[in-house]
Amino acid sequence: MGVRRLLSLSDALVLLGGDPPAVAALDRALGGALNAATGGLGDGLLRVADARGSVLGLGRDAVRGLGRRLGRAPGRAERTDLLHAAHTVIVVVAWFRALEESDLPFRIDDLELTRAEQLALAGAPQAGPRGTAFAHALAAVDAPHPAPHRPFEDVTTELRRWYGGLSERFVVFAEGLRVWADLTESDRSTALCVLTTRLPDTSVRHYTDLYAQLAQLAPEFGFWAARVEHQATRDRVRTALAGVEELLSASAHTMRPPTDVAAALARSYEAALTRPVLDASTAPDGISVPALQDMYLDPDFRVRAVAGTGGPASESWWEEVPVRRDLTDYLAGALTSPGGAGSPLLVLGQPGAGKSVLTRILAARLPSAGFLPVRVPLRDVRAEDDLQEQLEQAVRAATGERVTWPELVRSAGGGVPVLLLDGFDELLQTTGVHHSDFLVRVARFQQREADQGRPVRALVTSRTAVADRTRYPEGLVALRLEPFRPAQIRRWLELWNDANANGFAALGRQPLPWAAIARREALAAQPLLLTMMALYDATGNGLRRDGDDLLDEAELYEELLTSFAHREVDKTAPGALPEHGLAERAEQELQRLSLVAFAQLNRRRQWVSAAELDEDLTALLGRRSTAASGFRAPLGAAEEALGRFFFVQRAQSVRDGRMLSTYEFLHATFGEYLVVRLALHVLTSLLTDRPALSLGTSRVDDDLAYALLSYAPLSSRQILRFGGSMVRRIPDGERERLGRLLVRVFHQHTTRTDDPHPAYRPAVLRTSSRHGIYGANLVLVVLLLTGGITAEALFPGSADPVSAWHRHALLWRSSFDEQQWTDFALSLSVHRSRTENDRSMEVRLRAGELRPPEPLDMHWLFRTPGPGVAFWSRTYWDELWHKMDVSSGTNDSVVRHAMDPVMEWLGPTVTIFTGSGEGQPATSLAHDLLRLTIGGSVGLSADELTGLYLRAAGTLARLPEDSPVVEPATRLLADMFDRDGPALPEDTAANLRDHFRSLPRLGERFWPLDPPDRAVPEQH
Repeated sequence: MGVRRLLSLSDALVLLGGDPPAVAALDRALGGALNAATGGLGDGLLRVADARGSVLGLGRDAVRGLGRRLGRAPGRAERTDLLHAAHTVIVVVAWFRALEESDLPFRIDDLELTRAEQLALAGAPQAGPRGTAFAHALAAVDAPHPAPHRPFEDVTTELRRWYGGLSERFVVFAEGLRVWADLTESDRSTALCVLTTRLPDTSVRHYTDLYAQLAQLAPEFGFWAARVEHQATRDRVRTALAGVEELLSASAHTMRPPTDVAAALARSYEAALTRPVLDASTAPDGISVPALQDMYLDPDFRVRAVAGTGGPASESWWEEVPVRRDLTDYLAGALTSPGGAGSPLLVLGQPGAGKSVLTRILAARLPSAGFLPVRVPLRDVRAEDDLQEQLEQAVRAATGERVTWPELVRSAGGGVPVLLLDGFDELLQTTGVHHSDFLVRVARFQQREADQGRPVRALVTSRTAVADRTRYPEGLVALRLEPFRPAQIRRWLELWNDANANGFAALGRQPLPWAAIARREALAAQPLLLTMMALYDATGNGLRRDGDDLLDEAELYEELLTSFAHREVDKTAPGALPEHGLAERAEQELQRLSLVAFAQLNRRRQWVSAAELDEDLTALLGRRSTAASGFRAPLGAAEEALGRFFFVQRAQSVRDGRMLSTYEFLHATFGEYLVVRLALHVLTSLLTDRPALSLGTSRVDDDLAYALLSYAPLSSRQILRFGGSMVRRIPDGERERLGRLLVRVFHQHTTRTDDPHPAYRPAVLRTSSRHGIYGANLVLVVLLLTGGITAEALFPGSADPVSAWHRHALLWRSSFDEQQWTDFALSLSVHRSRTENDRSMEVRLRAGELRPPEPLDMHWLFRTPGPGVAFWSRTYWDELWHKMDVSSGTNDSVVRHAMDPVMEWLGPTVTIFTGSGEGQPATSLAHDLLRLTIGGSVGLSADELTGLYLRAAGTLARLPEDSPVVEPATRLLADMFDRDGPALPEDTAANLRDHFRSLPRLGERFWPLDPPDRAVPEQH
């Protein structure tokens, strides 16, 4: 029998074996409200005193008899029904207990109802919403229920509000009775306080006590109550979800074991526990890969109901959700709570976080007496089939037997089916939007099964990043697996070292210590990457380097990837290749992986489909009709090679009989490293390009570089960090020559009209955008090689290198989307200076935190001679304003919005400039006025304020008499001086005032001989 969504009080009492005459007496005491909730009729007379006694007596008997009835429950679903019923009863009992002990100025026995009052309470159609709400509350239909994803404190808080609503309905009922009318005003106030404030609080206290009693009788009540204070004590690291089996087996001793196919399925899953975590062939000779049951550590997690705005694909959606460490308790609760049968549990995590392994462990750990786990790797079943057919396919793959779904459930001996649907993200990636309703379809399947008396639990795994590409069914709960914390990494290392103690001793190697991993904690926090690092270290203790020989991040990635490539190549023909041949083949494998990385980068996502990769490799390398070895291999060989690297995740699904696949690196940094690795390899190879003639200047053959580097910028901070480390390993002379050559290529590409690889189209971009992106990437690599370059060196022969930089920056900006432009701009810093004859600018990669840019010198910007030029202006201020408006970009518009008041009232001041001499920068009048307006209030020094006032006043004095800005600018200056003058030293203020009075046309008009007589408000 399935869990009922709407469980009335009478249903609950009957399920719990309530004495039928006693239940009937309760119904009469409630005037037939119990039967009214299920369509029956009553006499309309509510007898509160009788109801109180009946509820308390029946509730006491129900709780006392719960253990006996649980012992006779034939299956897990029936057990859950009984637990649900018991909770329904204690919710109502707690309120009546609190009512019984309430200190009211009248007796409960004096509360008698007319028929109309009874109908209002019972919720008859003509009675109105108040009576309906009370009747439903008595039946515990809408009462809050504990859930394993909700802290118990949240449940009791919500229950307190629910009890408050029930008490308010009770007050409305009581206020219409004679006993209330006979009370004094003081007694009515006391009664209101007791019923609306104390009664709900006391009800919660009684509920908590009763809930604790139920937890002693049935451990499930403990699972459902997620107590925050209890979690804080759970610091020990648990292994292989052993707690799930222990917790659920305690309540399954009376249930029948499975038979036939269900028993075979259980044996299949249990066998997985003794198998290695990874294919043992991935380990070096002499090194053991421990079994799943020995190495799997229960991960930390966050869990939250999916409701309201935002969604689980967003990091911000999870920020306020606490990290929990009680996964075994949570899963035990989720698989037994009444609310879990209506929608699936969505388990999210990063690639390599252990989502699939979690389903394998859970399938093995669930006790077969009580549960029927069915694990469905969605990559291995036909994507177009419905869920029932996919379940039957998975059962056949695991057991070799064909069985229909209903037959399988019947063979489970009353066990509740638990669907473990692994790899929903693979369906989305490989089939697009066709399965965006998958979670909704799972929930519908659960509803259908519940209607057939076969309630089903479901768990679906997916990468976090694609969780926003699906529709969420009502009631969905999302759980996100968290990275390992240091204590878990340490425990993992202990298990790894213990399992390989003999192997390490035989090979003369040392165990892997925490100190070697602590420097790479971000990588080690992902279980599969931690395994990868351990396997690498096992080949020669490569992670233990001290002093100057310590591997930096890029060197670690190179060592990791190269060692795995060597080992995989050697497996294909052990000992058949000489060392140089082995190294060459390993390099080819890494280059193939690098093309996968470029396929992802240039499509601006972290995965690529097999079909897209096929197109890329064919376009760049050509297709051979027969199998070939090496870098220029057909896709079939590429797929085979990619599948050998366990740090490349291959998502797949079967659709219309065809296998659809996508590839993704277990950690995004692997792809970023491989991108910059191949980029530098391709660009460095340009140094070996030999022209047929040594006369003149020939074109550098950068066709492959252009194809790869003209779709997406290399300006992510991680790519640039990797690049900076890698270029340091290039000899100084070669690095200098390559920098000069790439400057030449940078100018050469500006006149490119051909497309050497026209079939390579990872994205559809304008030709101008590809030119811009390629040029920007060349500049980034030049900066990595040189540490910094001047505009003159980057644009040799240009009459105005700074303007040439500006024009190229506009091209780059138009080639990028907004985020790419932001990343590119933030990766650079510029320094402006003057040479003997002209201005200069140096560009570097930004180091450290973002800082305000250097102040601009208008002498530099307008290429004026310097201190000898004191004053100049331009008349196109309004054109500047208009061009910002026409641009309409977000950035320009934000600045335009801030500057609109200046442009409207002081527009010409934007292009009026003054140089104060003595090597000081020249500034605009608008700049000085704004700095005075703001700076005087935020703490500019007296010297800075004095200099600004002198320069601004001097500039105003030089303006023509008919200048429209003299009047408003001078008034603004006078107002600011009136504000700042008292804060300046007295002699400084006096000297400034004398100076202002001496200025032609301005002095006596705005600064009379005596300071302005301004009223000073009294201080209170």
